[in-house]
Amino acid sequence: MPVSVVVPTRDRPASLARCLAALSDQRADGLDVVVVDDGSGDRAALEAALCALPAARCLRGAGGGPAAARNLGAEAAEGEIICFTDDDCEPAPGWAASLAAAAGASGIAAGRTVAPADAGPAVLASQLIIDQLLNASLDAASRTRFAPTCNLAVTREVLSRLRFDERFPDAAGEDREWSARAVALGIRPRYEAAAVAVHRQRLGAVGFLRQQFRYGRGAARFRRFGPAGSRGLAPPGFYAGLIRAGFARGAIVGALVIAAQVATAVGIAAETGAALTRPPRAGAAD
Repeated sequence: MPVSVVVPTRDRPASLARCLAALSDQRADGLDVVVVDDGSGDRAALEAALCALPAARCLRGAGGGPAAARNLGAEAAEGEIICFTDDDCEPAPGWAASLAAAAGASGIAAGRTVAPADAGPAVLASQLIIDQLLNASLDAASRTRFAPTCNLAVTREVLSRLRFDERFPDAAGEDREWSARAVALGIRPRYEAAAVAVHRQRLGAVGFLRQQFRYGRGAARFRRFGPAGSRGLAPPGFYAGLIRAGFARGAIVGALVIAAQVATAVGIAAETGAALTRPPRAGAAD
């Protein structure tokens, strides 16, 4: 079955080049690769990065954010199964084949994303939070209620009913909202641990806290736009377990995990306040 990969990007040419180089090693599987440039400022750097995979097609987005970029890429993709990854991810050999096979059997599949071996505390804390969200959603049949969009595959038929919601302008919350709509339709994503992507985030402590603040804003949007019954907070035990897992990886990681909860709460408050004065905006979700 033909497989496409969609990669949204913006102003990260070095990361994009690494991602495309990793995908070039999987070209034997007949991948159709679509890069969506969501408003990069340096076109020359972007063109240089695309040289890592000359067969990739590049579309120009309107700067609407990753949800809009994924929709644009999916519309142009040729495959019956569409994989999504981020420009700062490096898919391992066999990633696309494993993920596409799982999606073909279940409609949606989520792969395993890992931090690089040389990751610093901020990157480890960020990856830990995502891992805990995914693990808390897994059932005994390896199905999940949360599928991060940096390592995701969807059949074209399912994606025709589940566009990404363009009311989410940042990389924050849009994957939780999309996953919740999938579950509401009765489609539980399958977790495929063999589909590995290394997430090479470039984060220090300040960048990490900004990321978590942005995640808080995304969480507030999820509460407004997500399906009824899916918008609440995780149980207190989740946060206690998250903090324990953080300190198990070291005092700095543990402290960052605690600080992340504060930054997220501030982001929720900021977005909730802003929503009271923001004019309504038409959504793109089906």
